[in-house]
Amino acid sequence: MATNPPIVALRGASLSFGGNPVFEKADLPVGIGDRLCLVGRNGSGKSTLMKALAGLADIDSGERFQQPGARIAYLQQEPVFAKDSTVGQYVAQGLPPVQDNAPRDHLVESVVRRLGLAPETPTARLSGGESRRAALARTLVSDPDVLLLDEPTNHLDLPTIEWLEQELLGFRGGILLVSHDRAFLTRLGQKTYWLERGELRRTNQSFAHFEDWADKLLADEEMQAQKLNRRIAEETRWLREGLTARRKRNMGRVKALMVNRRERAERIRPSGRMIVSVETAEGAGTAIIEANHIAKSFPQPDGTEKLLVKDFSTRIIRRDRIGLIGPNGAGKTTLLKMLIGELKPDKGRVKIGFGVEIAYFDQKREQLNPTTSLWETLAPGGDTVFINGKPKHVATYLKEFLFQDRQFRSPVGSLSGGERNRLLLAKLFSQPHNFLVMDEPTNDLDMETLDLLQEVIADYEGTVLLVSHDRDFLDRTVTAMLAVEGEGKVTEYAGGYRDYLAQRPAPVEDTPKAAAKPAAPKAEKPKSAPAKLSYKDQRELDQLPGMIDKLGTEIAKLEEKLADPDLFRRDPESFQKTSALLERAQAALAKSEDRWLELESLREGIEQAKTV
Repeated sequence: MATNPPIVALRGASLSFGGNPVFEKADLPVGIGDRLCLVGRNGSGKSTLMKALAGLADIDSGERFQQPGARIAYLQQEPVFAKDSTVGQYVAQGLPPVQDNAPRDHLVESVVRRLGLAPETPTARLSGGESRRAALARTLVSDPDVLLLDEPTNHLDLPTIEWLEQELLGFRGGILLVSHDRAFLTRLGQKTYWLERGELRRTNQSFAHFEDWADKLLADEEMQAQKLNRRIAEETRWLREGLTARRKRNMGRVKALMVNRRERAERIRPSGRMIVSVETAEGAGTAIIEANHIAKSFPQPDGTEKLLVKDFSTRIIRRDRIGLIGPNGAGKTTLLKMLIGELKPDKGRVKIGFGVEIAYFDQKREQLNPTTSLWETLAPGGDTVFINGKPKHVATYLKEFLFQDRQFRSPVGSLSGGERNRLLLAKLFSQPHNFLVMDEPTNDLDMETLDLLQEVIADYEGTVLLVSHDRDFLDRTVTAMLAVEGEGKVTEYAGGYRDYLAQRPAPVEDTPKAAAKPAAPKAEKPKSAPAKLSYKDQRELDQLPGMIDKLGTEIAKLEEKLADPDLFRRDPESFQKTSALLERAQAALAKSEDRWLELESLREGIEQAKTV
């Protein structure tokens, strides 16, 4: 495959901190037209590698190359502002030099306002998220040959992310992206680099194929390690299961999500229609929130009123998973606070069901003491946590949140940002509550923690209300969407983000395009559909439920054994052996469920084709 000559590149680059390699002999070229993704766990060194490519971090050995006169723009995670500067002045400093002195204020203002900022705002008054957006604006106006973007979608709303995608798709230079946003990487990335344990690996496939590629790579590595060193093999297996097994679709969870979405679709009513009284539902123990014709507005400096919510009604019941989306400033937080009782509506009423206990996750991590160990954080003075009223050893619980034995007694301050968020999730879910509210939970989370959060939400017996800009995350977690669309309009849609896109009214100019693209493939699909499952596939489909039940029973017995608070202290070897058996059984269950889902989907497709 032909490649573009690099504008900037690392060749055989190595860098270590404290004797530990961040990356070794890394080759990373970026040329005109390249669309590259750089992925890896939090703390793996992605940002350091990107800084080295930008020339902002020295390497121990190897070479950094940059074509003479080439402009490299790097998105800073923590921008530094000049004293008494404004957003407009800061962004204008990124403009490339020109021969004449033609005014370019319009370029700055256009990008700044599109990112939800005002050029005249003093930089000293910017929040952390606003500072990141100002830095992104400065990067975009610089007209570079190469863009190095480290988490560019953090603190952006969905319309702005979609705008940014279009801007980057039209960019003629090279791009290197670090992001936790899978939909963003899938849309833009053409090649993928993976930094793991100091080694930079590459696939010429897009990010959409990353997980299958990484799974195969680690499975092959695990097989080789078995022959060399059992301890290395165990660590590789743990890594593979942590990174990829959680992404495999679990039969029970997928079926439950689909059922819940159908039920939610049946309950959604047009705005303004009467809703069943909450008292009866409370008696049944299912009603969480009932909002009737609520409205809210706030006075503006010019004396006018800004309407954020107008005549909105909804009913949320137990085990609903509700996603809340909308542009920044449209009223998402206002609606969220009204629904959970923190803000009184101007009109209408909100009733919260009897016995509802709310837990709030905002990623500030203020509940964590950096000097306390992980063990003490979850089980102060003991070794047991209670999950759903059942005792569980803290070591077992920490492993479920992807922590390794050597980290149990380490201080919280030694953890990476993603690991701290994982610990906060573990702490949150070890406390009693039945209504989980999450405001932008995906910001600054690595993909591993996002996968874990999706799994925890799927298994959660309570109700979830979350604000997020992560489209992939919404598609995998929620049963309904509340879209705050501006001017007081809030609309409810059944399903995830893609369902929302399919159901919302499309702009008139987009209608012909939307109708033209899917027409051709839809007409061809039934031609290739088989008449029925093969004998082998049908037999496997019939046998899989029994295998799944058997594995579930085995897992329950192993979990019951590990729940013994004294096992770890009394017989560490038995604890380790039982943990290993549990992990193998869980991996077998995930594989069986994934295969069942594949065959069942194939069977359903054949049945549907027969009715066409």
